[in-house]
Amino acid sequence: MEPLAPTPDQASITERLRLLGYNERFRDAFVDAAEPGDVPGRVARGDRGMYVILTDGGPVHAETHRRFRGRNALEQTPAVGDWVTVRLSSDGEAVLEQVLPRSSAFVRSDPGDATAAQVVAANIDVVLVMHAVSLEPNLRRLERELVLAWESGADPVVVLSKADLVPDVDGALEAVRDVAVGVPVHVLSNMTGLGVPEIAPYASRGRTVALLGSSGVGKSTLANVLAGEHLQATADVRPRDQKGRHTTVARELVQLPGGGVLIDTPGMRALALWESRAGMALAFPDIEALAADCRFADCSHDAEPGCAVRAAVAADDLPARRLESYRTLRGELTDLAVRHEERRRLESRGRRSTGRRLPRR
Repeated sequence: MEPLAPTPDQASITERLRLLGYNERFRDAFVDAAEPGDVPGRVARGDRGMYVILTDGGPVHAETHRRFRGRNALEQTPAVGDWVTVRLSSDGEAVLEQVLPRSSAFVRSDPGDATAAQVVAANIDVVLVMHAVSLEPNLRRLERELVLAWESGADPVVVLSKADLVPDVDGALEAVRDVAVGVPVHVLSNMTGLGVPEIAPYASRGRTVALLGSSGVGKSTLANVLAGEHLQATADVRPRDQKGRHTTVARELVQLPGGGVLIDTPGMRALALWESRAGMALAFPDIEALAADCRFADCSHDAEPGCAVRAAVAADDLPARRLESYRTLRGELTDLAVRHEERRRLESRGRRSTGRRLPRR
């Protein structure tokens, strides 16, 4: 594979790249990391070590460099939305060489390994957290999603979809706003167009939005509406329970006619937290503010005397279920930290064990 010679405008930000979300931050990172023959590109889709990458010259299919194989570190595994360096050759082959530092990343614990991370989407500006208003919104799941969204570094926005299926959304809207403190909440109907003019600007020129939600809440339909064409397969709701059916099977990045970028994700049943201390503070600002008045700085809001948070619950100033959810999520993070420490200890012990070699006789 003979690499192409470097081009004089290798560090330029073209209009096509800028519409993909490329900016001065990524350009500088690319210049630092690139070698002759490399071009910047953004991962649009990945499957078993093969990736579709959007470049200034168009999409290319690339395999990962051998340095990625057998390694699962969070910063090393390419994810949809990543900016990467791609080595192009004169015979048309392409290799994904390096992942550039991320501006944001939506991360959850790997469903198959709680001590490993899985990047759902990278370099996103806004996470559209979707819940169907045709069913009672799952407020506990929403709190979890908001923790992960805030921790990602992107801005969360809540979208209550399928508003055309219910006569009144005010009750659900009020309940969600009580949980999504300080987060914009929009009501959407993909069928009537309600809410689309308010949601579309989040995906303005050069910006990236990711859709997050359970299966059947209308993510693929919204993707099609924003794109103005049929991008994703959709399915009607089931008559017996008004639940949609899962249609998106892989994470995929697509460009929108308004100049923005959209990442659609499959519905995820499991959303285990991953190192989300900052996300907790941002998702529960009401509890964090109350905690400042607790007698003890490390108050767990469980049984300690002088707990301002429990006092607020007793005075009906804070819902008891919200405090229960907060304690559950914080306990999950504590357990995760213990598992991480145990894994580090075992790995360290294994390295020491394999590092000892008996002398030859």
